[in-house]
Amino acid sequence: MLTPSAVANAKPQAKPYKLADERGMYLLVQPTGARLFRFNYRRPGTGKRNTLALGMFPDVSLRKARDRRDEARALLADGIDPSTQRKAGKAGGANTFEAIAREWHAKHNAKWTPSYGAEILRRLEANVFPYIGAQAITSLNAPDILAVLRRIEARGAVDLAHRQHQVCGQVFRYAVATGRATMDPTPALRGAIPPAHKVHLASIKEPARVGELLRALHSYNGGPVVCAALKLAPLVFTRPGELRHAEWAEIDLDKAEWRIPAHKMKMRAPHIVPLSTQAVAILRELHPLTGRGKYVFPSPRGAARCMSENAITVALRALGYDGQTMTGHGFRSMASTLLNEQGWNRDAIERQLAHAERDAVRAAYNYAEHLPERRKMMQAWADYLDGLRQGADVVPIRRKPAL
Repeated sequence: MLTPSAVANAKPQAKPYKLADERGMYLLVQPTGARLFRFNYRRPGTGKRNTLALGMFPDVSLRKARDRRDEARALLADGIDPSTQRKAGKAGGANTFEAIAREWHAKHNAKWTPSYGAEILRRLEANVFPYIGAQAITSLNAPDILAVLRRIEARGAVDLAHRQHQVCGQVFRYAVATGRATMDPTPALRGAIPPAHKVHLASIKEPARVGELLRALHSYNGGPVVCAALKLAPLVFTRPGELRHAEWAEIDLDKAEWRIPAHKMKMRAPHIVPLSTQAVAILRELHPLTGRGKYVFPSPRGAARCMSENAITVALRALGYDGQTMTGHGFRSMASTLLNEQGWNRDAIERQLAHAERDAVRAAYNYAEHLPERRKMMQAWADYLDGLRQGADVVPIRRKPAL
């Protein structure tokens, strides 16, 4: 049987494990440290085993979890499945915060990448729904939302608290627009949560150190697929996920162009990557090895999957670059910093980085904006990197200022 101290002192292990209480209740301890109260029971009528979530410690105390278990047992005594009852309650509350938030999510999910959309919903389910999800959205006010945000802040997740503040505001504004609420209380909370410390992904930006990095990348003695990805990453400076999901069907080596479809991009707008002669050479060398398959950089576990998201990181670590020095995402900030220093058109740089466009419609139609200048810039950038790698005293080719 559990005690409050046993719950509080339960330590994570390599695999999930259970600590039994009584009457079907137990504590599930996850490797992440999460301590979850669960209740096992048999469904009325079928006898099939089912599990009901009772909450997470310390947000839900041992006493509260037992109260919830006893409520579930009372329903079972009346022949009612507590899981079905819970779902029915949620479905019936069309104007609850959770119901409207899920509707809002479903309306907007098509414009997000699958991983981003799933993450938004997962965070709501973990951080918001357990506390205000069942309440009518018209009954919620600023202190109610602040209490939710304070719980997140107390865990040290200040940045997440700000993100959830923004998402809650979007849900409220959707409710107002659809006639189920009259106001959005979240603007009143501006300044209530301390600012988050902005985390910059590690990157190397000093030309001499960039040269050292490039020499290290070209000396990597791993598999040919990862070697090619390492060499190509600084030349194209796409997001790591865009690089590893590259498909041969998207690349035209004769035109020296890689066209990434909208569904693979963060903001769901197509993107063009002009390929320098150096980038084309890397891809032509790789083509005999992977060109018969779908992915440019397939997984060693099978050509049906692309390279692991950790492949570049593992290679960088093997070369001696830790997470505080260089990351796979760092090639983007490297290019952004140095290209801006060299005087290239800022709009051309931002378009090549595929940074978020405020106007989604404009982003969808202007993906080819500044393309002639971007082609020149990408070739000049590759030539500049070659010079740094060879150890020369490189004078970058600067864009001529407009007259």
